[in-house]
Formats: sequence, C-alpha cells, structure tokens
Amino acid sequence: MVEETTPAAHDHSDDHGRSDFLKGTLLAGAAVTAASMTPPAAQAQPGMVPGTRNHYYVPANDKTVHWGYFSKLLKPLVEVNSGDFVTIEALTHHANDDAERMVKDDPGAESVFYWDKQRKGVDRRGAGPMQPTLFGRGAGEGLGVHVCTGPVAVKGAMPGDILEVRIVDVRPRPCANPRFKGKSFGSNAAAWWGFHYKDLLTDPKPREVITIYEIDTTGERNWAKALYNFRWTPQTDPFGIVHKIIDYPGVPVDHKTVQEKHGVLKNVRIPIRPHFGVLGLAPAEADLVDSIPPHWVGGNIDDWRIGKGATMYYPVAVPGALLSAGDSHAAQGDSELAGTAIECSLTGTFQLVLHKKDALAGTALAGLEYPLLETQDEWVLHGFSYPKYLQELGAKAQSDIYSKSSVDLAMRDAFRKMRHFLMTTRDLSEDEAISLMSVAVDYGITQVVDGNWGVHAIIKKSLFAGEA
Repeated sequence: MVEETTPAAHDHSDDHGRSDFLKGTLLAGAAVTAASMTPPAAQAQPGMVPGTRNHYYVPANDKTVHWGYFSKLLKPLVEVNSGDFVTIEALTHHANDDAERMVKDDPGAESVFYWDKQRKGVDRRGAGPMQPTLFGRGAGEGLGVHVCTGPVAVKGAMPGDILEVRIVDVRPRPCANPRFKGKSFGSNAAAWWGFHYKDLLTDPKPREVITIYEIDTTGERNWAKALYNFRWTPQTDPFGIVHKIIDYPGVPVDHKTVQEKHGVLKNVRIPIRPHFGVLGLAPAEADLVDSIPPHWVGGNIDDWRIGKGATMYYPVAVPGALLSAGDSHAAQGDSELAGTAIECSLTGTFQLVLHKKDALAGTALAGLEYPLLETQDEWVLHGFSYPKYLQELGAKAQSDIYSKSSVDLAMRDAFRKMRHFLMTTRDLSEDEAISLMSVAVDYGITQVVDGNWGVHAIIKKSLFAGEA
C-alpha cells in the first residue's frame, strides 16, 4: 500500500512561454521523482486508494472494461481532479491465445474472458451491431478489438482544453497461475491484417502464426524470450461459431487443435519496452468509435515510446475528457509490421494535469489538435493518413479508413505538424523549419496495421541547447 501521494508542484494555469516550454521543464520524469510512487496492491472496485487523498485505482474486470470501442456515452468509473494520480490495469485482448498463462487463476482476467455456451463475460466486442448481422462473428462484430479500461473523467475538462498524461510507472501483470510464478506472458499474432500477409515466401500461404513470449516480473531480466509458436487453425467458439481466421477478439484457442513448435527464436533476447498501444480520450464525432484506427484525441497510436517517464498531451473533445487505456504491450518495433506487438497485460500509473483553453494562448499547447509525446530528450509528433478521419471521410469513415490509408499521407501529415510545431514553438520561419526538418528531424513509421496508418516525427531537445 502506498502512502498518501502529493502531485509534483505545478501551476495548472501556467504552461510556460514558447521558449521555456521546449527547455524540458514539463517532464513526466519530474512527476516520478516528486511522487516516488509504487502502484498499490490491486483492489476489486474503482476508487480512491486507501490511505491517500489523490490516488485512484481502476482494476480490469468485466464491469470496468469496454471492449473494442471508445464512447462519449460511457459513465466514468472515477472522476479525478487535475494533478491527481490514477493506476489503471490493462488486459491484452490476446490473453486467450494461451489461457493457461494469461487468464487462469486471475479473477479480473477470468471475468473478462469468461465464455460458455450461455454467455460471455463481456458480450460487446467492437463498435459494430450487437446482433452480428454483418459477418456473424459475435456482438460488436470485432469492429474494434482492444480491451480498454476506463473511462476516467477529469473534473472541469471541456472541449478545447488539453489533458497532460504523465506516465509515472508501467509494470507487467504477473501471471496468477502458480505454475508460472514470477512470470508474465504475451502473444504476438502475425495475422491477416499484417503488412506481410500477402507477401509470404514459404508454404502454406496464407497463414496466421501466433508466438507466445515469456517476460520476467521479478526484475532479474529486462528481455523477453519466445516460448513456442503455432499456426492458427479454425477455432469454434463456445457459441458454436467457427473462426477460420483471427476475426473476433478473445476467441479461446483449443490447443488440442494446434501444433506447438517449441525452440523458436532460440537465443534471441527481445528488449522489454512496456507501453500502451491504446491510450487516449473519447472522440466527439460518434457514439461508438472502433478502437483500431488512431485519431486526433489519441487511441491506438501504437508507439513504443508511450511508456514510463513519457508525457502525452491530448486535445479534449468531450466533457470530462474520458481517458481509457488498453492494448498493452511488452515490446514492439516501429511499424508493428505483422499486425501485433508482444501483447501483454500491464498496469500503469498516471498523473493527469488539465490545461484550460483560456490559459493556452502564447504557449506550445495553443491550438494543439493531435496527440503530442514528450520524453526526457525528445518531442514526438504523430502524423496519420487522415488526422481527423471521422470528420474527413464522412458517414462511412469507420469502414472507409481501412481502404484509404497510406504512408505517403501519414508522412505529409507528420511534416505539416512538425512545420507548425517549429514555427509556433521556436518562432522559426518556414524556410528555417524546413531546413531543420531535413537535417535533424527523424521520421519513422509508427504503424501500418491500424487502419489509419501512422508516421512519427522526432526532434531532440538538445538541438536548442545553445539558447541563452
């Protein structure tokens, strides 16, 4: 149990001027040092951590998650003040790829993934219809796949404000099965939505392959190792629906129907970079929004840099902001090429700081209309094929986005955002900004698997070390 925590000293109405803002004085690292926080022992219900006045806990269970969608209509699980801390449990939607390691004996996970012939622990999985009239997959149709915990409301947050989310800590969720004490596990699916899928060399083609990874939770090892892989075979869910491909989240894998191949990726150590693939606010444009494509208020950005010590800034679109977390990863490479990362349940602690719209003038947050990432050494701007796809693509946006995305469009959006960032926060001319972008800004492919593809632009703070 943690002692009462006090937020890092911060004047919520002062975001610093344009020059000061880029000197790195607003850092999540400062919050970590000041708070000296350790996540509390898990508690069953959302609410204040006993013995504290500004630290809340939101567990993951069948009553606290929304599966596969964001919604402005969801009732907040807790409401916090600006400066408060909240610890949120996040479950991977791939836990049933190996239920023995990722579900068994874990009450929260068991309640979420429960599925027998009569009912599912969480019925809706996606933003589609509750009656599966489109594809026959199940409630929600899998149009959105991530198990999201939340939402958390911030008192006083209104459209036009900015929510600063300081990521204080991120830890793997320990396996509850006593057979695997001290371990955590994750799943990587090389799936039909992966960039590689239609470009395979070896037979059988096509195929979906799941690799199960082991992560150490004792602190002795900071890398993951592969345990085994298997090819997806048609799986019949408890309702009797056959899933020939990975088309609906949380389908239990019957391991008697697959052939496990052990000894894969022998002697390979994958560095652990725990982070949240999905972290963001509720959009305003629709009542139910597919969790897969990222957008201007965050969501499924899939940037491995969104981990411990980083800070995210999100534009607020609805009253209360409504923050949710999910799609937790143990490790991921830029592009998430095969479709997934090491999908692994995590617990994160965040400090939430609200910046009101009327206090943003003259600061780097003024007019911010996209998710902005700050680390100790860098600023990272996220470009998307369609930065506001729900507005730009019209009534069929949530389906059309999957066929219209491209790296070219995402690159152009990242360029435009970086140009604006440099011109407004550094007072550079357009010519100066373009030159600096060419010689010192790194662009990378965030992901090419989330419908709305992403390119990120990274600028190092040390470029401005020569300022007086």
